[in-house]
Amino acid sequence: MSVTTVSPAPAPPLARADADEVLKLALDLCVWGTEQVDDPEWVAAVRHAGVALPPALRRTLRRFRRDSGPTGTLLIRGLPVDGDALPPTPNVNGSVQRIVTVPAAVLMLAACELGEPAAFQAEKSGALVQDVVPVPGKETFQGNAGSVLLSFHNENAFHQHRPDYVMLLCLRPDHDGVAGLRTVCVRQVLALLGEETRQALFSREFVTDPPPSFGQGGGATAPHAVFRGAPEDPDMRVDLAATTPLTPRAAAALVELAQVFDRTATVVRLAAGDLAIVDNRVAAHGRTAFQPRYDGADRWLQRTFVATDLRRSRDHRPHDGYVLDR
Repeated sequence: MSVTTVSPAPAPPLARADADEVLKLALDLCVWGTEQVDDPEWVAAVRHAGVALPPALRRTLRRFRRDSGPTGTLLIRGLPVDGDALPPTPNVNGSVQRIVTVPAAVLMLAACELGEPAAFQAEKSGALVQDVVPVPGKETFQGNAGSVLLSFHNENAFHQHRPDYVMLLCLRPDHDGVAGLRTVCVRQVLALLGEETRQALFSREFVTDPPPSFGQGGGATAPHAVFRGAPEDPDMRVDLAATTPLTPRAAAALVELAQVFDRTATVVRLAAGDLAIVDNRVAAHGRTAFQPRYDGADRWLQRTFVATDLRRSRDHRPHDGYVLDR
């Protein structure tokens, strides 16, 4: 498969004074050696501390929450990540971050400006901050542990309460600097699709399986549409590796959609301190291939999901927590 690389206009880094303020807030939230990331009381402390974030950063995050724009993706650069202070990149399956660190605190501070952090018990043991790292033996895995081309998908497209935002903070890029986050937005592709394709994508002629990261079982969804909502600005629900068409016209539509995705995708190579936020309702994401070395210095992102309305999943969250387990 060919990959079209369209580099976005460079995002200016966070002002140094603002980055220092974010670092101070993150350090205040750190209790070294204590596993608190998943503690609701710590999340409440993060939410309270967020009122002191630099105004320019808060405005940027809140503007994106109201309108994620034509690409459905926000890139914030220059956040405080000290590469010299990082431990070796994890390389075990299911790796998560439960100990409060500066990167984890930065992620959660931003998450609480967009909504509420959320996780799924069946994926990464329900951790709110998850490691996205290559794992030996998982190179061809269509998920966060792989290193081959990762196909476009809305995160957890099979789930009725899929995240509204996917946040990816880069702690360490890959050795060769070639791994690229690929994003594409329904607002970019809608006008490029044929009329028959659009009609098919707005019809309930597709089913989607859970991703491999959720393990075996669960089965496919009920038939659903790929596009839903306002005809001129719909939401999107698709996973090119897990969505199956149910009719010939749906199959043709999915092929055309994948081709348009490849032609219009934006690819950005994340550096340490870069935070990419994907509006999971209107944008799909993936990753270009890269070559891990498993030497402790491989690519390392940390991921957090955000729900703008946590209440809607209350029946999936025991004790009104942040983890969906049904």
